[in-house]
Amino acid sequence: MSNQIDHLLTENRRFAPSPEFAADAVATAELYAQADADREAFWAEQARALHWHTPFTQVLDWSNPPFAQWFADGELNVAYNCLDRHVEAGNGDRVALLWEGEPGDSRRVTYAELTDEVKRVANVLTGLGVEAGDRVAIYLPMIPEAIAAMLAVARLGAIHSVIFGGFSADSLRTRIDDAGAKVVITSDGGYRKGRVSPLKPAVDQALADRGNGPQATVEHVLVVRRTENEVGWTEGRDLWWHDAVAEASADHTAQPFPAENPLFILYTSGTTGKPKGILHTSGGYLTQAAFTNRVVHDIHSETDVFWCTADIGWITGHSYVTYGPLANGATQVLYEGTPDAPHPGRWWELVEKYGVTILYTAPTAIRSFMKLGREIPNRFDLSSLRLLGSVGEPINPEAWMWYRHVIGADATPIVDTWWQTETGSIMVSALPGVTETKPGSAQVPIPGISIDVVEDAGEHVGNGNGGLLVITKPWPSMLRGIWGDPDRFVETYWEKFQDKGYYFAGDGARLDDDGDIWFLGRVDDVMNVSGHRLSTTEIESALVGNEAVAEAAVVGASDETTGQAVVAFVIVKQSYLNEHSPEGLADGLRKWVGEQIGPIARPRDVYIVGELPKTRSGKIMRRLLRDVAEGREVGDTTTLADTAVMSVISAQVK
Repeated sequence: MSNQIDHLLTENRRFAPSPEFAADAVATAELYAQADADREAFWAEQARALHWHTPFTQVLDWSNPPFAQWFADGELNVAYNCLDRHVEAGNGDRVALLWEGEPGDSRRVTYAELTDEVKRVANVLTGLGVEAGDRVAIYLPMIPEAIAAMLAVARLGAIHSVIFGGFSADSLRTRIDDAGAKVVITSDGGYRKGRVSPLKPAVDQALADRGNGPQATVEHVLVVRRTENEVGWTEGRDLWWHDAVAEASADHTAQPFPAENPLFILYTSGTTGKPKGILHTSGGYLTQAAFTNRVVHDIHSETDVFWCTADIGWITGHSYVTYGPLANGATQVLYEGTPDAPHPGRWWELVEKYGVTILYTAPTAIRSFMKLGREIPNRFDLSSLRLLGSVGEPINPEAWMWYRHVIGADATPIVDTWWQTETGSIMVSALPGVTETKPGSAQVPIPGISIDVVEDAGEHVGNGNGGLLVITKPWPSMLRGIWGDPDRFVETYWEKFQDKGYYFAGDGARLDDDGDIWFLGRVDDVMNVSGHRLSTTEIESALVGNEAVAEAAVVGASDETTGQAVVAFVIVKQSYLNEHSPEGLADGLRKWVGEQIGPIARPRDVYIVGELPKTRSGKIMRRLLRDVAEGREVGDTTTLADTAVMSVISAQVK
């Protein structure tokens, strides 16, 4: 990575914003000066762009770090800020969602229509006993009802837990139980790559055989009819969305809630097998999500058509599909399917159809399009695009240049953004119209954010050096904890630099000679696959859960398409080796992981090995397996109990 950076800088490959873009940009250079002069006053000004039922007088309470409170004495309603206030301002006829189903069906949903739907859903949920503080699990495809469900829960001051539709019943059960969800909102299914992907059956399986114990919290399942596949039905528990919502009143007044009222739990993989329920609250989160969407994506709500391609099951879908754009009154595209369905030019077809002006997507998708070739996007009119964005993982300079050249016609600025589920909103990014951009570098913290790159002792590394990325001061959209586990929150994110009060992001980064930030990926055992964070421990647990497996070790290996790929090294019980070929076992285990966790966790490679590299104390040396998975020379093996093991594994992999 360092050589790529040096090469690009030597070529002076930088791109200044055009005078025309800069003249009309939302962001200005003065934002940095304002934030530097008085950071809290700066964030207070951004917060006042929202509607507060009770104005706040206190900006930040950091008296009990790392448990922050932002705008704590103020009250607001998140859904009101995303919907009602736009309708009341006379913008009810503005299109909120330009929805496209994978088969080609479509809907245009205005702010007035979405507000009406959300009010009805809120009344349905109230009738099901949902109150402020209750948890509602949402397991839906990318359909307008998913957005309405999130906002209806928020409107009631309840807490939503959106679960990615690709997760299995076991993963779904774990998340429902941990949150103690009272209601599950799902659909019969969704369309994915030309087929129906059933969702209700997974919910039924997740809720089965749980008895009346303390975990049996789900009282109702609200089901959207999307694909009309056959589903099981539990009378008294299950009800159809289309029946219940149509019969509900559209009269609902949004009540104010404290700024620190919990808004959502979103589960992310950790370095233990149990996913972490990241908790975000209302006022600070919405402030930074709306602000960053406005200045980083350069949102002009009257004229732009914004498209963030993320699924709502991930934080990007929360912040830049639901909350940020709707708080800003924007018009956005919502697409149900995958980039290559029903044909490899589908995304570009939609850009042309809807006149998309801002496209925000992942490097994984960009690299996939690169592989297919420029001929496909060249068939479509992409001239409406005026800004491109990247999210989810570091984007390599080659993909950055292809994105600008082929999709952006060598004229469209690119914002490469860094942030996490835990940070809630964008933390590092160029500001379009202000920043001179560099291919492959996220560059600078946004105004009001304090970032550093330090060595292990917490000291600044200086320009030209690499180290650990830390956030040195609290920020509005920061996580408020891990659901039900405050000790794990402190241990996971704050313990390493507790004496300095730094949040450790878990990512490595390098500062170039200008002080701009280049991200180098994860430094722990959490993999970043296509922008999705996956725990090695969680996947290892799934593998060992297969009766054929005696032991397993999983690593993340560099992959030019997905950023990182899952590679598993597995010891299989001898009885199974006698009956099955290694190839057959490997294929079966890949499928097994997909069934246990979800398709995104399915290993790219499974190697059946006789031993794993271990120290004398029994610790598996995953760094050596990573060397093998990435085709590098194996590093120092002197600490291994048996130094010959790596030679055997290397021979098996070849």
